Amino acid sequence: WSASDLENVRVDVSKLRGRGGVIPSSAVETFFVRYTLADEFGNACGPHDPAVYPPHLCPDMLEPAEAIDIPGRTVRPVWIRINVPAAAAAGSYTASVKVVSSNAGSRVMTLKLNVTGRTMPELAARRFYIDFWQHPAAVARVEGCRLWSDEHFSLLEKYMRPLADLGQRTVTATLNKDPWNHQCYDLHEDMILWTRDIDGTWSYDYTVFDRWVELMDRLGVNREVNCYSMLPWNNELHYFDVAADSLVNVKADPGTAIFEELWRPFLHDFSAHLAEKGWVERVNIAMDERSREQTGFALELLRDAAPALGVAMADNHDSYRNYPDVDNISCSIWNTADPSVLASRRADGRITTFYICCSAPFPNQFTFSSPMEAVYVTWYSIANGYDGFLRWAWNSWPENPAHDSRFRTFPSGDCFLAYPGPMSSVRIEKLREGIQDMEKIFVLRDEYSAAGDTAALAALDSTLAMFAGLIPDEGWEDRLLAARESLNR
Repeated sequence: WSASDLENVRVDVSKLRGRGGVIPSSAVETFFVRYTLADEFGNACGPHDPAVYPPHLCPDMLEPAEAIDIPGRTVRPVWIRINVPAAAAAGSYTASVKVVSSNAGSRVMTLKLNVTGRTMPELAARRFYIDFWQHPAAVARVEGCRLWSDEHFSLLEKYMRPLADLGQRTVTATLNKDPWNHQCYDLHEDMILWTRDIDGTWSYDYTVFDRWVELMDRLGVNREVNCYSMLPWNNELHYFDVAADSLVNVKADPGTAIFEELWRPFLHDFSAHLAEKGWVERVNIAMDERSREQTGFALELLRDAAPALGVAMADNHDSYRNYPDVDNISCSIWNTADPSVLASRRADGRITTFYICCSAPFPNQFTFSSPMEAVYVTWYSIANGYDGFLRWAWNSWPENPAHDSRFRTFPSGDCFLAYPGPMSSVRIEKLREGIQDMEKIFVLRDEYSAAGDTAALAALDSTLAMFAGLIPDEGWEDRLLAARESLNR
């Protein structure tokens, strides 16, 4: 900050020097924190009338700008990320941080870093499970390129790499038309094209689907492919009818003849295609917050027509009890699961997470949320027996998120974490800290168990137990800071 205007301000960080060696300046990234318009939790998933919930500025977007102008009597935060090389020697390091302005000289500060003798596991070996739903079509819109073009796929690789670097393991794919009935600013566009020929037979074009899965494979997002959905929110499907030479839209309610008529041939063909690609074991037919009755109809047909395919659910109906054999279930934060059931599912190789969305005031990752809530989410997850957590969405952007993070009936920032560019956010960087906390916990658990150190295990479990349960009392931030200090010690 400055009382007067500053021109061409930049931040230069030197290499970090320590007795054990040097961490190069290339390992240090600096960002100017930008503000976007936000509202408040307010009416949860209902209308957010600006007259009732007036907009205000929130710091969130991290812009890797070379230099910026800063008006007098304003504040501009700077975020510094240090990517400590795995080979860095343990010890204390020091760097100079120089803030330079073309019209006001410079100021120099000192940055101190303590590097321990431990390293984080490689990405492929990390165990905390995150599932942030991806929205490829939104990238095409903000970048102004043709959907599913070579340019689009090249950009998608750039936009999804930061997500892969967090440890994402699941690909979000679509089976037919937008599964969520255009709840976002951008449609979730078709990845599989359905065609009904003149003789009534079906054919399916998997070109986009295959290319999308293969792209995510290259980035290391290769554990599961969750395909939405046999139960789209409006139960509508569409296909190209050769006889009519047009796209036909069909209402296919679960349990009706048309539902089976459309889905059974597709499931047969899809299974054969996945077998040819070697992907059968990875693919789940996914469903999001559908009723128990509709889910039952879909599962009955799926298990009969394509028994080799898995099932994934984001669920707010306690389906982890109703359908214990579902491969991947994410429970609403309002439907707390029984830890013994979660442990049993884990022992069977099944994934169970919880999810947060517009209905949960805390903990969450809205643009107005406390940044520490992104860390709290990870502690809450493991403390309550889950394998990780799910969040819609990574990049379902409103019209111009860098300017305004509000959208329709959702609290601001609910439908995205990353910004166009792509650019990171305070929320992503705090989430990264929380994920690393969980990996530290897993490492310590393994070491204590191998050594038979029951006292250390009990102390670790006692620290985690502070985050069991749903709504914390006052002082949660102090408790979280104390727990993280204990973990690092």
